[in-house]
Amino acid sequence: MTTAWTRHADARMADIADKVERGERLTLEDGVYLYQSDDILTIGQLANLVNMRKNGKNVYFIENMSLYFTNVCEARCAFCNFRKDEGEDGAYTLTGDEMIAYVDQHIHPGVQEFHIVGGHNPNVPFQYYVDSLRALKERYPNVTLKAYTAAEIDFFTRISGLSIEEVLHQLRAAGLQSLTGGGAEILSDEYRKKMRVEKAGVERYLEVHRTAHNMGMQTHTTMLYGAIESHEDRIRHMMSVRELQDETNGFLVFIPLSMQPKSPKASIKRRNSAYEDLKTIAISRLMLDNIQHIKAYFINIGTQLTQLALTYGASDVHGTLVKERISHAAGALTPEGLTRDELVWLIQGAGRTAIERDTFYNPIKIYE
Repeated sequence: MTTAWTRHADARMADIADKVERGERLTLEDGVYLYQSDDILTIGQLANLVNMRKNGKNVYFIENMSLYFTNVCEARCAFCNFRKDEGEDGAYTLTGDEMIAYVDQHIHPGVQEFHIVGGHNPNVPFQYYVDSLRALKERYPNVTLKAYTAAEIDFFTRISGLSIEEVLHQLRAAGLQSLTGGGAEILSDEYRKKMRVEKAGVERYLEVHRTAHNMGMQTHTTMLYGAIESHEDRIRHMMSVRELQDETNGFLVFIPLSMQPKSPKASIKRRNSAYEDLKTIAISRLMLDNIQHIKAYFINIGTQLTQLALTYGASDVHGTLVKERISHAAGALTPEGLTRDELVWLIQGAGRTAIERDTFYNPIKIYE
C-alpha cells in the first residue's frame, strides 16, 4: 500500500488499513487494537474512507421533536437521572390531551418525526402506551412515530402478558412506525449487573429488534459508553449489533452515546474526552460495515465536536429535537435542540452536503 496513513503506522495498523482498503471485516482483536492505539488520525482517515464509500459527502438530519409521556420508572439504572418514583417531586405522567397541548405549543412546520421515549411506569396499563401513540397519530397523521426502546417493549410484554410480536402489533395499529435505539447501554450481562441496568437483558434487547425487523420494521440502535466497560466490551457490543444486522438488515443507524455525569457542574474528569468520543465514532464506522449510518449525537458530544466527527466516519447529526431531557437531566452541557438552519450550517461548515431526511433516510431536501 502507498496510502498516506501507513507511512508512519506500525505493522498492525498497516494490516488493519489493508483490510479496510480491501473491504474486509475487522475482528474483535482489530477493534480492541484500534482503541488501544493513540494514532487517532489514521483511525479517523480510515473511518472517513469507509464513510465516503457508503455516503459520499452526504450528511443527514431530521426535523424532529423529543417527547416524554412519563418519567416515572420502576428501574433504577445507576447512570439515569431522568427517572422518578410515583409521587416524587417532579414526577409526571401525561395524558394524550396533555401531550397534544405541549406539541401544539412547540411544534413548527416541517417536523417529520416524534422521537418518543420515557420511563417504565408500572402504575398505568399497557393500553395507556397504546392510546398515547394513537392520540398523537390522530392529531398529527403526517408525522412519523418513532417510539419506545426495546427495553420499553420488553416492559410492555411484562405488564400486558403479551408476546413481543403481539405488543408490536398493537402499537403499530396505533401508529408506531419505528423503534428508538435506547436501552442497549452496553450489551454485556456483567456490565448490566454492575450498573444496575434493571430492564431488558442483552438477548432480550436483541430479540425485540429481531422481532421488529422480521415484522418489516426498520429500527435504530445505540451504545452508551464511558462508564465501567472495557474497550473489549464496546467492541463485543458492536459485534452483537453487527451479527443481528447480518441476519435481518433492519438497523438504519448506529448511535454511540457518550455517558453524561449526573450534574452539569461535574468536572471535565467526569466526562468522556473529545479524543475518546471521536475515536469511538470512528471505530464504530470501521466495525459496523453493514450499517449505513453512524450518528454523531450533538446533545452528548457538543456541536463543534459533532462537526469534526463528520470527518471521522459520522454521516448523521440527528435532528432539531426542540427540547431534549434525558441527557440534560444527567448533566449534558449542550443545547436542548438546534434549528434547521443551525444544523445545515454545522454540516456545510465541515465541507459536507446537508440533506434533510425522514425517519427512514429518504431525502426531503438537499442544501447545496
